[in-house]
Amino acid sequence: MEEELAFSADDLAQLRFAVSPMWEVGTSFKLVRSGHEGHPVYGRWIAQVRPRWTAAGLDRGRLAELVPPSGYVPDFLNPAPAGPAPRLAAELVAVRATPAGRVRAELDRLAREQGRLGPHLRALYDDPADRLARLAEEIETYWELALAPYWARIRAALDADIRHRARQAAEFGAAHLLNDLHTSATWAGSTLRLRRSRRRGLSRAAAGTGLVLVPSAFCGPGLLTRVSPPDPPQLAYPARGTGTLWETRNATGPAALAAVLGRSRTRLLAELDTPASTTELARRTALSAAGVSQSLTALRDAGLVSAHRAGRSVLYARTQVADDLLTAPGQGASDGA
Repeated sequence: MEEELAFSADDLAQLRFAVSPMWEVGTSFKLVRSGHEGHPVYGRWIAQVRPRWTAAGLDRGRLAELVPPSGYVPDFLNPAPAGPAPRLAAELVAVRATPAGRVRAELDRLAREQGRLGPHLRALYDDPADRLARLAEEIETYWELALAPYWARIRAALDADIRHRARQAAEFGAAHLLNDLHTSATWAGSTLRLRRSRRRGLSRAAAGTGLVLVPSAFCGPGLLTRVSPPDPPQLAYPARGTGTLWETRNATGPAALAAVLGRSRTRLLAELDTPASTTELARRTALSAAGVSQSLTALRDAGLVSAHRAGRSVLYARTQVADDLLTAPGQGASDGA
């Protein structure tokens, strides 16, 4: 199957990139529910997130019915990004504001493809306004336990991809950028051709003007499209560098950092390559829970860790600043006496 998206000069002028939290919500949710902890890329992340996901009841909630293991996902879950990097809260405002008629039309399509609607989606069909608000709350819960603790590293990878492709466009033009986006995407003349797209409908006749390119850490090896006029079509593609995103990163500069922060706090930062609770960190490091809590408060105040509610627990994660400090190249020996 091949789809074609024709471009006018106006369409090219409106081509832009955006980082979208909601794209990461839907694509990552499919991976969590797969339970494939042996996945060569995402296995480590799935193993960490899935127990929290199950404990929160997300395996039997609204998202579990809206985001099936394969096939169509309702487009209202991926509103057009209002800027280059909207926050999750802003995208959830758009989700909650989806007109009732559109919710029902997209649920009708989901029912045709999946065979039926589950109880949560039947309730959403009957009362979209009330149930969209509850769906947004569930998405926030999922975000806090599955994505927020890792968002610093995810966002760094997505931003790096955009910088790389923006440089391509500046040096070689939009045609080179679109040709290099994915092996199934080909630019010819004034048309972008997509082979083996997962869904139909990406055509200029059926879409708005322009094109929003959305790098994703979780969309897998293929391309995903979203077409909902009058919004510009969206094309989600795998960001560069996501193959190593979940690998354990060795801390190269903890000795120098310990001279500033102290050994205990530096050890906690090193352990937070995997987000963890106070209790888990105390078990890993053999430090007292009270001492760990005090150190985490100081590290959070310094902008080196972030805290995220996951059910009854709080998960702590390293920030990008802490990652940079821990993985900075070590200093060589001094030349002087």
